[in-house]
Amino acid sequence: MSATVLITGCSTGIGAAAVRRFTEQGWNVAATLRNPSAVQFGQGSGAVEKFALDVTEQRSVDQAVGRTMERFGQIDVLINNAGYGLFGPFESATPEAISREFRTNVDGVFAVTRAVLPHMRQRGSGVIINVASLTGLIAMPLYSIYAASKYAVVGFSESLSHELAPFGIRVKVIAPGAVATDFSGRSLVRTFEGDGGPYAESIRKVMDTFQANRTSAGATPGQLAQALYDAATDGTAQVRYVVGDDARAIMQMRKELGEEALLGAMRQRFGLA
Repeated sequence: MSATVLITGCSTGIGAAAVRRFTEQGWNVAATLRNPSAVQFGQGSGAVEKFALDVTEQRSVDQAVGRTMERFGQIDVLINNAGYGLFGPFESATPEAISREFRTNVDGVFAVTRAVLPHMRQRGSGVIINVASLTGLIAMPLYSIYAASKYAVVGFSESLSHELAPFGIRVKVIAPGAVATDFSGRSLVRTFEGDGGPYAESIRKVMDTFQANRTSAGATPGQLAQALYDAATDGTAQVRYVVGDDARAIMQMRKELGEEALLGAMRQRFGLA
Protein backbone atom coordinates (compact mmCIF):
# COMPACT_ATOMS: atom_id res chain seq x y z
CA MET A 1 0.00 0.00 0.00
CA SER A 2 1.30 3.44 -0.92
CA ALA A 3 2.06 5.87 1.86
CA THR A 4 -0.40 8.73 2.39
CA VAL A 5 0.22 12.38 3.23
CA LEU A 6 -2.40 14.93 4.25
CA ILE A 7 -1.38 18.50 3.36
CA THR A 8 -3.23 21.65 4.41
CA GLY A 9 -3.21 24.91 2.47
CA CYS A 10 -2.80 23.41 -1.00
CA SER A 11 -4.37 26.14 -3.15
CA THR A 12 -1.08 27.75 -4.20
CA GLY A 13 2.59 28.10 -3.34
CA ILE A 14 4.27 25.65 -1.00
CA GLY A 15 1.20 23.47 -0.52
CA ALA A 16 0.51 23.05 -4.23
CA ALA A 17 4.19 22.30 -4.90
CA ALA A 18 4.21 19.71 -2.12
CA VAL A 19 1.21 17.95 -3.67
CA ARG A 20 3.14 17.64 -6.94
CA ARG A 21 6.33 16.44 -5.25
CA PHE A 22 4.70 13.70 -3.21
CA THR A 23 2.59 12.41 -6.11
CA GLU A 24 5.70 12.32 -8.29
CA GLN A 25 7.16 9.96 -5.70
CA GLY A 26 4.11 7.69 -5.80
CA TRP A 27 2.43 8.85 -2.59
CA ASN A 28 -1.28 9.13 -2.05
CA VAL A 29 -2.05 12.77 -1.29
CA ALA A 30 -5.02 14.24 0.54
CA ALA A 31 -4.77 17.81 -0.74
CA THR A 32 -6.89 20.01 1.50
CA LEU A 33 -7.96 23.60 0.90
CA ARG A 34 -10.98 25.78 1.53
CA ASN A 35 -12.21 25.71 -2.09
CA PRO A 36 -11.25 22.43 -3.82
CA SER A 37 -13.10 23.30 -7.04
CA ALA A 38 -10.77 26.24 -7.68
CA VAL A 39 -7.64 24.10 -8.17
CA GLN A 40 -6.64 21.21 -10.41
CA PHE A 41 -3.67 18.98 -9.62
CA GLY A 42 -1.90 16.88 -12.23
CA GLN A 43 -1.57 13.18 -11.50
CA GLY A 44 1.81 11.67 -10.76
CA SER A 45 2.28 8.00 -10.04
CA GLY A 46 0.39 8.53 -6.77
CA ALA A 47 -3.27 9.34 -6.26
CA VAL A 48 -4.53 12.83 -5.39
CA GLU A 49 -7.85 13.53 -3.72
CA LYS A 50 -9.01 17.05 -2.88
CA PHE A 51 -10.93 17.67 0.32
CA ALA A 52 -12.50 20.85 1.63
CA LEU A 53 -10.81 21.99 4.83
CA ASP A 54 -10.98 25.21 6.82
CA VAL A 55 -8.49 24.79 9.65
CA THR A 56 -10.41 27.30 11.79
CA GLU A 57 -13.53 25.10 11.85
CA GLN A 58 -13.36 21.92 13.93
CA ARG A 59 -16.18 20.22 12.01
CA SER A 60 -14.36 20.88 8.74
CA VAL A 61 -11.14 19.45 10.19
CA ASP A 62 -12.85 16.29 11.44
CA GLN A 63 -14.63 15.76 8.12
CA ALA A 64 -11.45 16.16 6.05
CA VAL A 65 -9.48 13.75 8.23
CA GLY A 66 -12.37 11.28 8.22
CA ARG A 67 -12.71 11.40 4.45
CA THR A 68 -8.97 10.93 4.04
CA MET A 69 -9.15 7.81 6.18
CA GLU A 70 -12.13 6.52 4.19
CA ARG A 71 -10.32 7.06 0.90
CA PHE A 72 -6.81 5.90 1.75
CA GLY A 73 -7.14 3.93 5.00
CA GLN A 74 -4.22 5.62 6.74
CA ILE A 75 -2.31 8.87 7.22
CA ASP A 76 1.45 8.39 7.36
CA VAL A 77 2.44 12.05 7.21
CA LEU A 78 0.64 15.26 8.14
CA ILE A 79 1.93 18.58 6.77
CA ASN A 80 0.41 21.61 8.49
CA ASN A 81 1.05 24.25 5.86
CA ALA A 82 -2.06 26.47 5.95
CA GLY A 83 -1.39 29.98 7.17
CA TYR A 84 -1.02 33.61 6.22
CA GLY A 85 1.06 36.65 7.12
CA LEU A 86 -0.04 39.68 9.12
CA PHE A 87 2.18 42.68 8.39
CA GLY A 88 2.30 46.06 10.07
CA PRO A 89 2.58 47.82 13.42
CA PHE A 90 1.27 46.03 16.48
CA GLU A 91 -0.39 49.21 17.70
CA SER A 92 -2.78 49.30 14.77
CA ALA A 93 -3.61 45.57 14.84
CA THR A 94 -7.18 45.07 15.99
CA PRO A 95 -8.03 42.30 18.47
CA GLU A 96 -10.07 40.69 15.69
CA ALA A 97 -7.10 40.67 13.31
CA ILE A 98 -4.84 39.19 15.97
CA SER A 99 -7.38 36.52 16.87
CA ARG A 100 -7.85 35.54 13.23
CA GLU A 101 -4.09 35.19 12.76
CA PHE A 102 -3.78 32.87 15.72
CA ARG A 103 -6.91 30.88 14.84
CA THR A 104 -5.35 30.03 11.47
CA ASN A 105 -1.63 29.83 12.14
CA VAL A 106 -1.70 28.27 15.61
CA ASP A 107 -5.13 26.90 16.52
CA GLY A 108 -5.43 25.41 13.02
CA VAL A 109 -2.19 23.49 13.52
CA PHE A 110 -3.46 22.27 16.89
CA ALA A 111 -6.82 21.17 15.49
CA VAL A 112 -5.52 19.14 12.53
CA THR A 113 -2.74 17.60 14.60
CA ARG A 114 -5.19 16.55 17.32
CA ALA A 115 -7.47 14.99 14.70
CA VAL A 116 -4.77 12.73 13.22
CA LEU A 117 -2.98 11.79 16.44
CA PRO A 118 -5.22 8.92 17.58
CA HIS A 119 -4.71 7.14 14.26
CA MET A 120 -0.92 7.63 14.27
CA ARG A 121 -0.65 6.65 17.93
CA GLN A 122 -2.62 3.45 17.38
CA ARG A 123 -0.44 2.53 14.41
CA GLY A 124 2.74 3.36 16.33
CA SER A 125 4.15 5.50 13.53
CA GLY A 126 3.76 8.77 11.69
CA VAL A 127 5.40 12.07 10.88
CA ILE A 128 3.95 15.50 11.63
CA ILE A 129 5.58 18.43 9.84
CA ASN A 130 4.62 21.98 10.76
CA VAL A 131 5.51 24.82 8.41
CA ALA A 132 6.74 27.77 10.48
CA SER A 133 9.06 30.51 9.24
CA LEU A 134 12.47 32.00 9.80
CA THR A 135 10.41 34.70 11.52
CA GLY A 136 9.53 32.01 14.06
CA LEU A 137 13.22 31.82 14.97
CA ILE A 138 14.42 35.40 14.38
CA ALA A 139 11.66 38.00 14.27
CA MET A 140 11.56 40.46 11.38
CA PRO A 141 10.36 44.06 11.88
CA LEU A 142 6.64 44.83 11.53
CA TYR A 143 5.75 41.15 11.76
CA SER A 144 5.16 41.05 15.52
CA ILE A 145 1.85 39.16 15.40
CA TYR A 146 2.93 36.82 12.61
CA ALA A 147 6.23 36.18 14.43
CA ALA A 148 4.36 35.42 17.64
CA SER A 149 2.23 32.85 15.80
CA LYS A 150 5.23 31.17 14.20
CA TYR A 151 7.29 31.19 17.41
CA ALA A 152 4.32 29.35 18.91
CA VAL A 153 4.42 26.76 16.12
CA VAL A 154 8.16 26.20 16.64
CA GLY A 155 7.78 25.78 20.41
CA PHE A 156 4.78 23.52 19.99
CA SER A 157 6.62 21.32 17.50
CA GLU A 158 9.74 20.95 19.62
CA SER A 159 7.85 20.08 22.79
CA LEU A 160 5.44 17.77 20.96
CA SER A 161 8.39 15.87 19.50
CA HIS A 162 9.32 14.74 23.02
CA GLU A 163 5.86 13.57 24.09
CA LEU A 164 5.13 11.68 20.87
CA ALA A 165 8.52 9.96 20.52
CA PRO A 166 7.47 7.03 22.76
CA PHE A 167 4.62 6.33 20.29
CA GLY A 168 6.91 6.19 17.27
CA ILE A 169 5.67 9.54 15.95
CA ARG A 170 8.23 12.07 14.76
CA VAL A 171 7.47 15.81 14.80
CA LYS A 172 9.36 18.25 12.60
CA VAL A 173 9.18 21.98 11.88
CA ILE A 174 10.25 23.72 8.68
CA ALA A 175 11.52 27.29 8.97
CA PRO A 176 11.91 28.83 5.49
CA GLY A 177 13.21 32.27 4.74
CA ALA A 178 11.86 34.21 1.78
CA VAL A 179 9.85 32.07 -0.65
CA ALA A 180 8.84 33.07 -4.17
CA THR A 181 5.06 32.76 -3.66
CA ASP A 182 2.12 35.14 -3.48
CA PHE A 183 2.69 35.41 0.28
CA SER A 184 3.16 39.17 -0.02
CA GLY A 185 -0.06 39.42 -2.03
CA ARG A 186 -3.09 37.19 -1.45
CA SER A 187 -1.64 35.61 1.69
CA LEU A 188 -0.54 38.85 3.38
CA VAL A 189 -2.90 40.95 5.48
CA ARG A 190 -2.02 44.39 6.85
CA THR A 191 -2.68 45.68 10.34
CA PHE A 192 -2.99 49.27 9.11
CA GLU A 193 -4.90 51.41 6.66
CA GLY A 194 -3.47 54.09 4.37
CA ASP A 195 0.24 54.68 4.86
CA GLY A 196 0.29 53.65 8.52
CA GLY A 197 0.23 57.12 10.06
CA PRO A 198 3.04 57.52 12.61
CA TYR A 199 4.63 54.30 11.37
CA ALA A 200 4.57 55.31 7.70
CA GLU A 201 8.31 55.86 7.37
CA SER A 202 9.19 52.56 9.04
CA ILE A 203 6.66 50.72 6.89
CA ARG A 204 8.11 52.23 3.73
CA LYS A 205 11.69 51.32 4.70
CA VAL A 206 10.84 47.77 5.64
CA MET A 207 8.75 47.15 2.53
CA ASP A 208 11.47 48.59 0.31
CA THR A 209 14.07 46.34 1.92
CA PHE A 210 11.93 43.23 1.54
CA GLN A 211 11.19 44.08 -2.09
CA ALA A 212 14.86 44.67 -2.90
CA ASN A 213 15.86 41.30 -1.43
CA ARG A 214 12.81 39.29 -2.44
CA THR A 215 14.47 37.09 -5.04
CA SER A 216 18.12 37.38 -4.04
CA ALA A 217 18.56 34.29 -1.86
CA GLY A 218 15.09 32.91 -1.17
CA ALA A 219 13.82 29.45 -1.95
CA THR A 220 11.29 28.45 -4.59
CA PRO A 221 8.09 26.57 -3.73
CA GLY A 222 9.65 23.55 -5.42
CA GLN A 223 12.66 23.69 -3.11
CA LEU A 224 10.37 23.93 -0.09
CA ALA A 225 8.37 20.97 -1.37
CA GLN A 226 11.57 18.97 -1.66
CA ALA A 227 12.54 19.97 1.90
CA LEU A 228 9.15 18.76 3.11
CA TYR A 229 9.54 15.48 1.26
CA ASP A 230 13.05 15.01 2.67
CA ALA A 231 11.85 15.72 6.22
CA ALA A 232 8.99 13.25 5.78
CA THR A 233 11.25 10.46 4.55
CA ASP A 234 14.71 10.94 6.09
CA GLY A 235 13.90 8.67 9.05
CA THR A 236 15.85 10.84 11.47
CA ALA A 237 15.01 12.43 14.81
CA GLN A 238 15.87 15.88 13.44
CA VAL A 239 13.18 18.35 14.47
CA ARG A 240 14.15 21.76 13.04
CA TYR A 241 14.87 22.35 9.34
CA VAL A 242 16.01 25.82 8.21
CA VAL A 243 15.42 26.18 4.47
CA GLY A 244 16.79 28.75 2.03
CA ASP A 245 20.17 30.40 1.61
CA ASP A 246 18.92 33.61 3.20
CA ALA A 247 17.56 31.81 6.25
CA ARG A 248 20.75 29.80 6.75
CA ALA A 249 22.86 32.96 6.36
CA ILE A 250 20.89 34.79 9.06
CA MET A 251 21.11 31.82 11.43
CA GLN A 252 24.87 31.75 10.84
CA MET A 253 25.02 35.47 11.63
CA ARG A 254 23.24 34.81 14.92
CA LYS A 255 25.84 32.18 15.78
CA GLU A 256 28.79 34.41 14.86
CA LEU A 257 27.53 37.79 16.12
CA GLY A 258 25.34 36.84 19.06
CA GLU A 259 21.76 37.90 19.69
CA GLU A 260 22.20 41.61 20.44
CA ALA A 261 24.60 42.30 17.58
CA LEU A 262 22.31 40.48 15.16
CA LEU A 263 19.31 42.55 16.24
CA GLY A 264 21.34 45.72 15.78
CA ALA A 265 22.49 44.62 12.33
CA MET A 266 18.91 43.83 11.38
CA ARG A 267 17.70 47.28 12.41
CA GLN A 268 20.43 48.82 10.31
CA ARG A 269 19.56 46.63 7.35
CA PHE A 270 15.96 47.84 7.45
CA GLY A 271 16.92 51.44 8.11
CA LEU A 272 15.44 51.45 11.58
CA ALA A 273 18.59 52.05 13.64
